[in-house]
Amino acid sequence: MPNGHRPESVPFTVEPISGVELAGDSAGDGEPLVLLHGLTATRRNVVQGSRHLLTRGVRLIGYDARGHGKSSPAPDPDAYEYADLSADLGAVVDAVGLERFAVAGSSMGAATAAQFALEHPDRLSALVLITPAYLGAGRLDQDSLAHWDRLADALEAGDTDTFVERTRVADLPPRWREPARIATRQRIERHRDLAAVARAVRVVPRSTAFGAIEDLRLLDVPTLVVGTRDAADPGHPLAVAHHYAESMPEADFLVEDEGDTPLAWQGARLSRAIGDFLDGLQL
Repeated sequence: MPNGHRPESVPFTVEPISGVELAGDSAGDGEPLVLLHGLTATRRNVVQGSRHLLTRGVRLIGYDARGHGKSSPAPDPDAYEYADLSADLGAVVDAVGLERFAVAGSSMGAATAAQFALEHPDRLSALVLITPAYLGAGRLDQDSLAHWDRLADALEAGDTDTFVERTRVADLPPRWREPARIATRQRIERHRDLAAVARAVRVVPRSTAFGAIEDLRLLDVPTLVVGTRDAADPGHPLAVAHHYAESMPEADFLVEDEGDTPLAWQGARLSRAIGDFLDGLQL
């Protein structure tokens, strides 16, 4: 892009169903890449605000999931299932005029992207699945679900301090403890309705994106799986990312070197890796 010019973001809203308004933005006019964030995050948290991909001719489209960021809550408090999130993705890409596109999804966004790809394989040109955590229906045990419920309790009380501590940042190695604490607090402060986020926190871990990891063998879509090492991010086990990459017929795998800051936390480095992957596909 000449003279380092980076296109400005153009905001949009999409109403996938009555009573839900999704807030998003689009920038650039190249090959489209839709960004899907994780649970309790916002659209800024996929490539961490990096604009690097715009300089490589990629059109970036991001939006806040229902109940998150600037998007409205679902009128039905149980309507935060992966089926709802996948339908929202379909509504957004239709509204902005995309027939075929790539998706980069982080955590919850990775599972949403996988479900959408299984439902609409002809519409995906590529997938980037960042720190996936979902392994299939019914795989979370009661202790894990109770942990999510404790996080939801803190959000419903508007108690950001308790929420941050309940994410277990104190268990991280000292070098990552304070940065993770700050990033988590900043993430929560971007939401306009913490009660809606809390409801999503209760529903999403109990919902189904696909039945089993083996279902991903059906996806004949070029894919980049980005994992993190467990010392820095135990909530997104490296083994799960390996399972995704091993299960998908066209998947490449990428993870930071031992001891490095997670690639998923570094927007510019992650964006360069995504750009290199997309360039290699010659979309």
